[in-house]
Amino acid sequence: MIFKKLYAVVLLVFAAAVLSAQSQETEALKFYNNGKYEQAIDQCKKELETSPENLDTYTVLCWALIKNRQYREAEYWATEGLRIGQYEHRLIEALAETKYFLGNNDAALSLFQQYISLVRTNASRVGDAYYYMGEIYIRKAMFHHADIALTVAVRFSPRNDNWLVRLGYAREMAKNYRESALAYTQALEINPTHQDAIRGKERISKYIY
Repeated sequence: MIFKKLYAVVLLVFAAAVLSAQSQETEALKFYNNGKYEQAIDQCKKELETSPENLDTYTVLCWALIKNRQYREAEYWATEGLRIGQYEHRLIEALAETKYFLGNNDAALSLFQQYISLVRTNASRVGDAYYYMGEIYIRKAMFHHADIALTVAVRFSPRNDNWLVRLGYAREMAKNYRESALAYTQALEINPTHQDAIRGKERISKYIY
């Protein structure tokens, strides 16, 4: 009888601990989703003190740090998280973003490619990965490659006028003027006041007959 009571108490304590941990995790993600990145960062660091191998916490921490433009710190935490789970695709993508923002183009490109090979099309940030790859190819003046990457990105987010403008620019630099005009036009259909799209369409108008 005493053993049964003790067992019941242990179960209740364990259940309370699990619920508390879930609540804390939800709290950090809630901060992040509400744009409260500093609070999310603080919450994640508190969680890691008690659960230092929680990859979900590492992921939210990296996302919040990137949104807060703390790229060096995000790079550190993503690297630390990958020591625990080297194939955690969310952290690979986060690390790729930090490399991109820090100007490490080759490392970022390799990590984005690794991320895509792991998740194929079954993850929420695949479109973002292709977008960043397109931007890297623009940086490297590889405009045909940029066209391909940004074309795929736009398929994941067809109403993203900014991505369409960058696609138009990549095609313009590749001297693919008709397809460039199409991308600029699509961007203006979404946002008629987009100045980069307006200027881009004006620039290439002399090349289209």
